[in-house]
Amino acid sequence: MVQSNNVELEAAAFRQLLAHLQQHTEVQNIELMVLADFCRNCLAKWYTAAAAERGIDIDYEQAREIVYGMPYNEWKDQYQREATPEQLAAYDAKQKLKAQP
Repeated sequence: MVQSNNVELEAAAFRQLLAHLQQHTEVQNIELMVLADFCRNCLAKWYTAAAAERGIDIDYEQAREIVYGMPYNEWKDQYQREATPEQLAAYDAKQKLKAQP
């Protein structure tokens, strides 16, 4: 496959992933972290790092707005729920597994 086609396809898939996450606000970040080991904030950090590697000035808050489709604080107020004790326990267990050699 030609490299430019590859980049175009990756960008389209990334846009679809963002649209999917923006549409499914019921999916909480802690659930993503437990199941997939990444969340919306991780995507924003990766976006910021990719911009920096290319000399593009995008800060973390700008990247979060791109990922969330709105300012993070607005998304948080509208959609983020308090993590349940079960979610926190699952997250802690996953982190302990990752820390093991």
